[in-house]
Amino acid sequence: MLQEVSKLDLADCHGKVGVPKQLFVNTDPLSIPAAVMRAGLSLPLVAKPLVAKSHELSLAYDSASLTKLEPPLVLQEFVNHGGVLFKVYIVGDAIRVVRRFSLPNVDEGDLSNNAGVFRFPRVSCAAATAEDADLDPHVAELPPRPLLEILARELRRRLGLRLFNIDMIREHGTRDRFYVIDMNYFPGYGKMPGYEHVFTDFLLSLDQQKEYKRRLGYTSGEG
Repeated sequence: MLQEVSKLDLADCHGKVGVPKQLFVNTDPLSIPAAVMRAGLSLPLVAKPLVAKSHELSLAYDSASLTKLEPPLVLQEFVNHGGVLFKVYIVGDAIRVVRRFSLPNVDEGDLSNNAGVFRFPRVSCAAATAEDADLDPHVAELPPRPLLEILARELRRRLGLRLFNIDMIREHGTRDRFYVIDMNYFPGYGKMPGYEHVFTDFLLSLDQQKEYKRRLGYTSGEG
């Protein structure tokens, strides 16, 4: 789904939102290093399988390790983000955000001293909650609400969806540079705080809109 908004680039006084450079791969693994070079992607790269049954991600530190990956997949440049991501739930016009632990930063020493593919489970599950952790305030600060509203409105327009969520990170060392690193249709809203009330309000609003359109059509027919 993230490929559909790969050219996302929003900016206003509250910050900037983009998508890390990425590459769709569905070819012989031996040709991946050359494809990565042509696309201008920088290591390390996060490998995201496109097979629905797979919930495992990989972090490839060097070019040789890319040949060990199993297409089809999406390769995405890894952006240092302080080990915390923001899971943003969109339900109609409602927006809820929770913090989740994520991968730690990767520095030049890590790239020099590590090789191969590091595999890890998807890290944004409820068990990885960072809501009560003692975090650096610069890392833990939530994205500005006005920026999230602009982002949600733009994604609703592009995707034609009213129920989805995104995984969002803040580039480490910045306060206002954000990236959308993943997106899901109709995710597990049971992980969202207060989801019962949010969903109830959403369903009621749909019913009210339907009734309004019915009455409007009825009135127009009378005229």
